[in-house]
Amino acid sequence: MYEKTIAHAIRESIKVKEYILNDQQLISIIDRVAAEIINVFKNDKKILLCGNGGSAADAQHLAAELSGVNTSYLTAVANDYSFDEVYARLVKAKGRPSDILIGISTSGNSSNIIKAIYAAKEVGMISVGFTGKTGGKMVGLCDYLINIPSQDAARIQEAHILIGHIICEIVERKLFSA
Repeated sequence: MYEKTIAHAIRESIKVKEYILNDQQLISIIDRVAAEIINVFKNDKKILLCGNGGSAADAQHLAAELSGVNTSYLTAVANDYSFDEVYARLVKAKGRPSDILIGISTSGNSSNIIKAIYAAKEVGMISVGFTGKTGGKMVGLCDYLINIPSQDAARIQEAHILIGHIICEIVERKLFSA
């Protein structure tokens, strides 16, 4: 009944991953981000992650792999101040020089993610953006931009979690392998 839709989605997902595989510049950025994360952990620093909707789920997933996240905090700040401030306030409270902020936004235009990146810059943190094809407002703002060559939110998020898992795998191998 939906075989064509299923096959199309799988083909599009594969196509995006093939673009990534063949983009040496993007592979190099992913490699440098993994090295930065390894360095952060070796120097007793931390990583903060943020995103909205599906990107929030990806941020939580990767945070669970790397550092941890507190959703109660997010809802309290959103209720008491503004949703646009939830991540910037966290960065200002918890971020320290040479820590890393990973901001995930398929469009690259989420105002609360942009504010968090600005806050990270003020603190002296390294900023990493996970976006879609254009990079949106995060272009030129992040120290490292991993922009997925797609404009389809589902395909972008699939690639974000794939790259996140690859980075986690590299970090685990480097820090915890005997």
